[in-house]
Amino acid sequence: MFKSKLRFFYFLALICASGTLLISSEVDAGAPTIHVLSVDGNIVPIVADYIEQGIEYAESSGSIACVIELDTPGGLLNSTEDIVQRILIAEVPVVVYVSPKGSWAASAGTFITVAAHVAAMAPGTSIGAAHPVAMGQEMPEVVSKKVTEHSSAWIRSIAEMRGRDAEQARLAVTESKSFTDSEALEARLIDLQADNLGDLIAEIDGRKVTLGSGEKVVIDTSGYVLSRKVMNPLQRFLHVISDPNIAYILLSLATIGLIAEISNPGMIFPGVAGGISLFFAFYSLGVLNAYWAGILLMLLALGLFIAEIFTTSFGILIAGGIVSFVFGSLILFSRTSPEMEVSKWLIATVATVMAAFVLFIIGAVVRGQRRKVATGAEGLVGKMAVAKTRLAPKGAVLVGGEHWAATVESGSVEPEEEVIITKVEGLRLIVTKKKTKGRKS
Repeated sequence: MFKSKLRFFYFLALICASGTLLISSEVDAGAPTIHVLSVDGNIVPIVADYIEQGIEYAESSGSIACVIELDTPGGLLNSTEDIVQRILIAEVPVVVYVSPKGSWAASAGTFITVAAHVAAMAPGTSIGAAHPVAMGQEMPEVVSKKVTEHSSAWIRSIAEMRGRDAEQARLAVTESKSFTDSEALEARLIDLQADNLGDLIAEIDGRKVTLGSGEKVVIDTSGYVLSRKVMNPLQRFLHVISDPNIAYILLSLATIGLIAEISNPGMIFPGVAGGISLFFAFYSLGVLNAYWAGILLMLLALGLFIAEIFTTSFGILIAGGIVSFVFGSLILFSRTSPEMEVSKWLIATVATVMAAFVLFIIGAVVRGQRRKVATGAEGLVGKMAVAKTRLAPKGAVLVGGEHWAATVESGSVEPEEEVIITKVEGLRLIVTKKKTKGRKS
């Protein structure tokens, strides 16, 4: 139930991102077109939508091929399944190209690459390490075994469908085996190596592939033009925040903003910034299937911090809040693959900043409570006044631009002499002479 509510934020944001993709290069309508997509980062729902829209555009525009330039450390299983299924039923040849040099197609990227009609890699790239890991919860051994066997069977069936080595594909899942571009070519996980996009297009010319409908087509790239489509600004933004570290930072900023607003009502900006951060954090957490217990622990920490500000617990509540915050942070994306977990250094840094911020707020509240009243008659005590008439002992003084009746406690005071207000009795001030250094009484 809780996760379904979080996913609501994803679907709400997805409605905003469902606009058409931006065309970054002009295309000659009369020339054969090769449609190019670029994926750089985690495989999350917004990436699956981007690829689906891109393939649909390539199909509807009659492109001769759709090339996906891929560089990913992995991602979510559900999003990977959506992408693989869309590639398998595509009515246009889909070419997955692991590039540029130094990139990788790990975990989810392995399934996507193997599913392509044509799979290629640039020099210095790698593929593999596709063992499944639970998102947001620890899998029992029996469940883990079932998930691994399912993923192993799935990638074998994909490899067999594309005429690739099913056994080598299985090892990438069951043993997290990784392959360099040369090793992947030798193991028949990919079809070719290419130094750049131009070489790739030259290599795929004349290749025969079978589309989702069963139709066999020959790729003819002669006289081609490129149609490169990138994520629109909103899609790029949603992709950026669909990262565990970014989601964690957003949730932390929301906590700080809400604490500042609640402790000082009327500041407005911290509350607005915190609310916006909380919205985007819920979107990210929903997309990444965050562990609900981690979220609840972090919200409990927020409640304890606020309670510490308005009560006297001698640090017990703030200590409990820090413990709750740290444990919530650690299990927020527990048992995930390395690319989908929060950095331990980030957790330590944020927890330290959070503690320092709460202590600062508490100190400000305490100082405010101890500060003398600055308004009304009581606020006059301790202030300096100037005698406007002779006080012997009664007379008049000027304080804050106002004339007050005054009585000196002892002795007399001459006009223009400075006095200190010691007491307020109705509309009369009780004053004493101001002591002057070096002056004998």
